[in-house]
Amino acid sequence: MINHRLEAGKDELRAARRESRGLFWAVALFSLMVNLLMLTGPLYMLQVYDRVLGSRSFETLIGLTLIVAFLYGMMGLLDFSRARIMARVGSRFQARLDRRVFDAVIRKSAVAPDETSTTGLRDLESIQRLLISPALMSLFDMPWTPFFLAGIMLFHPWLGYLAIGGGLFLIALAILNQTTTRLPIAKANMAVVQSEKISGQLVNEAEMVQAMGMREAGFRRWEAARNDSLSQSLAASDAGGMYGTLTKTFRLFLQSAMLGLGAYLVLQGELSPGAMIAGSILMGRALAPIEQAIGQWPMFQRAKKGWDSLAMLLGSVPVEPARTALPAPQAKLEVQQLTVVPPGQNQATLRMVNCVVQPGQALGVIGTSGAGKSTLARAITGLWRPAGGKIRLDGAALDQYDPSVLGQLIGYLPQRVELFDGTIAENIARLDPNPDAEKIVAAARKADAHDMILKMPDGYDTRVSASGGRLSGGQIQRIGLARAMYSDPVILVLDEPNSNLDNEGSMALNTAIRAMKEAGKSVLIMAHRPAAIQECDLLLMLEGGNVRAFGPKDEVLKKMVQNHQTIARDGNPGGMR
Repeated sequence: MINHRLEAGKDELRAARRESRGLFWAVALFSLMVNLLMLTGPLYMLQVYDRVLGSRSFETLIGLTLIVAFLYGMMGLLDFSRARIMARVGSRFQARLDRRVFDAVIRKSAVAPDETSTTGLRDLESIQRLLISPALMSLFDMPWTPFFLAGIMLFHPWLGYLAIGGGLFLIALAILNQTTTRLPIAKANMAVVQSEKISGQLVNEAEMVQAMGMREAGFRRWEAARNDSLSQSLAASDAGGMYGTLTKTFRLFLQSAMLGLGAYLVLQGELSPGAMIAGSILMGRALAPIEQAIGQWPMFQRAKKGWDSLAMLLGSVPVEPARTALPAPQAKLEVQQLTVVPPGQNQATLRMVNCVVQPGQALGVIGTSGAGKSTLARAITGLWRPAGGKIRLDGAALDQYDPSVLGQLIGYLPQRVELFDGTIAENIARLDPNPDAEKIVAAARKADAHDMILKMPDGYDTRVSASGGRLSGGQIQRIGLARAMYSDPVILVLDEPNSNLDNEGSMALNTAIRAMKEAGKSVLIMAHRPAAIQECDLLLMLEGGNVRAFGPKDEVLKKMVQNHQTIARDGNPGGMR
């Protein structure tokens, strides 16, 4: 299954890469021309030493120099052009996948976050950086290395043998570089991610860290991860740097060795001075792509890891299929034999749940912690897919709605409300780039938060941070309720909505629930507190993921009281609490 997902993701990445196939061929053609023009220097040197110095002709020197200037100008233009083309290839690749990867990261993080979801966007950037880097250009130049070596062989076989032996040694260094640095670089990347994760958690919970005197302990924990990250990065850098330095040093020595051997052959009368210099220049050009690839090998490895990680992400989160648009539904919710297994787990947290909520009704879902209330909320909002059974909205299963449409039809207030950096209006409008001011105010009025917002320094334009800034938990929750109601949903799902509310906030919440019911909408409330179910018509009691009771509120409460009295009389510890 994992291999199948990986291959599916790689196919998607290859399809995005194939869109620039024509540009890749253009770069290959330009690389051919650039490498042919690289012969300009050796040929010029050969002509100067063997013809100009021998004939002492100024005219020949001037003519050769003008030709060389033109050829070098053309080479520079072609080299610049292929770099511009590759920059656009990288930009096209990233632009082609930006939305897809962003959606996959959000969907994966909402359901079952893992390393691929947290690094997905960085993985895409690592591939894009390789596409626009000179490192990739060295791969286009490398196929011409054998031709340069063959040219050296034409000057003299001994020079060719020396160049080929040096090239093979550099290739061996490249293979050793790959095999010996793969593990250190992988460890370094993991250590960096871990240290960033710890620092992110501490910053997100800065208020708690400060209030509970955890700064020193938090610093020690982050410092340990940071030191591990630094040591692993140093080990990877040392390993890669050693091969890079060895490659550069050997190539410089090889060029000197080529000159020395050429001088020996000149003294023996087997080679001209021009061929000696030209051979040295050709060898430097032949081995330059290999040296550059070795020096940039960490970039290749990061891009390879990013490619595999991104392929796994895209393979595990396939593209949402197109769905036929359905008419606006009524607020009738049916839960039929619902069984839910949380992502990444093997055991169901909800089993065979059945209930029906009609338009204009409010359902309270009660039970102890771990009973399955939040699981039911996530399933109804479409975050978690049922392992069995169906959830229907006005007769249509939830998976028949496009997720973006479903998000407009079902408003959701999670247990922990998070705001985004921006204004209160932008948060209520769900970060809509073109928000409707009337809808923002209407949603705030429905949540009974309008007057509260007006009392803030800049009203709806008051800026807030992701941590909420100076807003209280109750204020954040009421803004979250307004956000849930911004799209005028037909179903409103509230998970522990009054956990941070004071008496005024609880009254505002009940007012909002009554308004939803009067408008023919439905409300589901997952609650611990009795005050939260005040406006409920129905109650669903969960225990251990199973339905213990369902029906009109008064009947369920009466049954719970009777059971409680029976338990108290009989001393039965296994009854309902």
